[in-house]
Amino acid sequence: MLKAPYQDTPELRQAIIDACIDMNRRGINQGTSGNISGRAGDRMIITPSGIPYDRMTPEMLVSLPLDGKGEPEGPFPPSTEWQFHVALLNARPDMHAVVHAHPVHCTALSINREGIPACHYMIALFGGNSVPLAGYALFGSEELANEVAGAMKDRNGCLMANHGAVVVGETLEKGLWRLEELEVLARAYILSRTIGKPHILSDAEIGEVMGAVKNYGMKSG
Repeated sequence: MLKAPYQDTPELRQAIIDACIDMNRRGINQGTSGNISGRAGDRMIITPSGIPYDRMTPEMLVSLPLDGKGEPEGPFPPSTEWQFHVALLNARPDMHAVVHAHPVHCTALSINREGIPACHYMIALFGGNSVPLAGYALFGSEELANEVAGAMKDRNGCLMANHGAVVVGETLEKGLWRLEELEVLARAYILSRTIGKPHILSDAEIGEVMGAVKNYGMKSG
């Protein structure tokens, strides 16, 4: 397990590829629709656009400056979603990874233009009493980057209208873990609505949980 903060090394690039493959293995993404990035000093390393994960090699990944100056470095174009990856890493210096995918239950809620309320105490892992919904914009656009960054200004994850979900992580492993937890929450919330009316925890109840989960889950490493 690589320890953050990261540097641009073959080990980091392979860890990003391994996380992509693991994301599909866990059933929280399909095909090449997801993308993952890692902070490497003042740059970002991100998956290239449209290449199957099992065919990726470390040198195929793309390096981008986080300050927006300069051109991408790599043999292939970066993921079309690179703009919101840059926006999130710039907004959250405490986070070192961004994980985006189209988990089925998260995506179903996003199609209904819904976020996830405090239906379970694990919602606190995402920084508050809900997982918000970012407004719709064309994939790969600056407008979408602004929508996502705005929705996540005080959160560790969000759903994206008619699109999917994105989370930030202190490490690649924690980002992947957080996205899987988000899909579990989405699935449980949808199922609860099929058997009755979900009970939503109060702000006070979530506030208690927030204090208790500060060190919950995988160690940042």
